[in-house]
Amino acid sequence: MDIISSLSIIALSALIHASFQLSVSVLTLLSGHSIGAKRSQAKVLGMTTSFVIGVGVMTVLLLSFISIVLIDTLGGNVPPVAWAMACGLLLGIGVAVWLFYYRRENGTSLWVPRPIANYLTDRTKATTHSAEAFSLGLTSVLAEFIFIIAPLVISALVLIQMSPGWQLVGIGLYTIVSMLSLIIVWVLIGSGHKLSIIQKWRESNKYFMQFAAGSGLIVLGFYTYVVEVVGRTVGGL
Repeated sequence: MDIISSLSIIALSALIHASFQLSVSVLTLLSGHSIGAKRSQAKVLGMTTSFVIGVGVMTVLLLSFISIVLIDTLGGNVPPVAWAMACGLLLGIGVAVWLFYYRRENGTSLWVPRPIANYLTDRTKATTHSAEAFSLGLTSVLAEFIFIIAPLVISALVLIQMSPGWQLVGIGLYTIVSMLSLIIVWVLIGSGHKLSIIQKWRESNKYFMQFAAGSGLIVLGFYTYVVEVVGRTVGGL
């Protein structure tokens, strides 16, 4: 796989990651509680910035860790069976996102275990310092690991076949693109836009985001299967 194709798969995987909404939900909750507590705009901006940095750091750590595990397990040459398993994971999670990602109720409540959702909600209320917001950003990524594991694994499989320099580029590309929706909301909050307007837009478009995320996973799964499994098999014959 050439560099352009590799980076394209990583970018598409990251874009699918960006369509998931748990970190965005936690950020809006954190901002809402901070504003409700009459904290200054500078204080709110500081905490939200720390939260966004925490999300970025955990994304880099997860992608790097999965890549290290895969390269230790598979080496630099990924066999077709590993690609097939990863594609199956993409397809399975894609269907699950179609069916279950948002709960069937008003608002933007996500399908995550209630103990985790309650913990994150309680932590947003109790967070008063930037260090706590940073930790909350780390945790929000881990809480959605069941959904983001598929794009992370596909990106890691691509990364371990690249040279070290391009691996760093790929990790940076994935991290930045995967945070696009979060960064947009962060900028809107920092520039003084009302949370009610942001939340109303999210609620109005939640099923589109759900469909886009699930469809993206399925399309990526089929594309990767054709290129890495069927293509290699036919080429080998």
